[in-house]
Amino acid sequence: MNHLLSGVRGAAADWNARMLAQAADGTRRGTRWGRGAFAFVPSVLAIGVLGAALAQGALAANFSVTGQPFTLTSNGVEGSGFGAIVNTPAVGRPDGTTSTSTAMARVGFASAHLAGLCGIVHQTIAGVPYSLLLTGGQKVAATPPATFTTDIDASNLYIQATELQAYGPTTLQNAVLGQSADQVTVAGKPLTGALPGGFGLGSAGGEGGSSIALHGLNASAYDAEMAGALVLPDLRIRVVAGTATTC
Repeated sequence: MNHLLSGVRGAAADWNARMLAQAADGTRRGTRWGRGAFAFVPSVLAIGVLGAALAQGALAANFSVTGQPFTLTSNGVEGSGFGAIVNTPAVGRPDGTTSTSTAMARVGFASAHLAGLCGIVHQTIAGVPYSLLLTGGQKVAATPPATFTTDIDASNLYIQATELQAYGPTTLQNAVLGQSADQVTVAGKPLTGALPGGFGLGSAGGEGGSSIALHGLNASAYDAEMAGALVLPDLRIRVVAGTATTC
């Protein structure tokens, strides 16, 4: 990686300056895993500022990769104000165009508590495969534990995924399966891409009335957005050679 450092430090500094400016002006903010993701990874300063801000709940976060899914796993998730719909979001391609031909589930939580977090992005540099790993909280096990204790808090958490799987018992409370998608709300707002008459999973008891507990979470996601505060202890971002499957 040493031969990449001189070419990416300027990009990392520019990226960090933009993030700090956006955090100061009160507009919507996000950190994106995109085509330039590897530009900021070698910069200790950029990672330090990002990690401190996320740990303090100072920044929202949006993790996405142009034109390809990434893996998002946790030992468990407990959430309230839960809702889900099926939609066909615009997916960016590396050439700058977009496609809306892929049906996905958009899942939202007004309030979510996670037992560790592991995000894995696979990318290639000069024909060589690398994996970008983002971890926080407790170590996420390859085989989820039978019980879990949460250590990450997030508000207004949304996941856009082609597949979302739990490995243990899933508990749904006060939920309506088959609610019209445009009637499903999370934190008082409809989910993006909801169509009248489309499939939805919402609350039977009004806003904030539904809840869910997932033992083990494995999502093939195109987007994971924490639109509210995110308290993420022990944030770590690293790059490893090859195609990683676990953190």
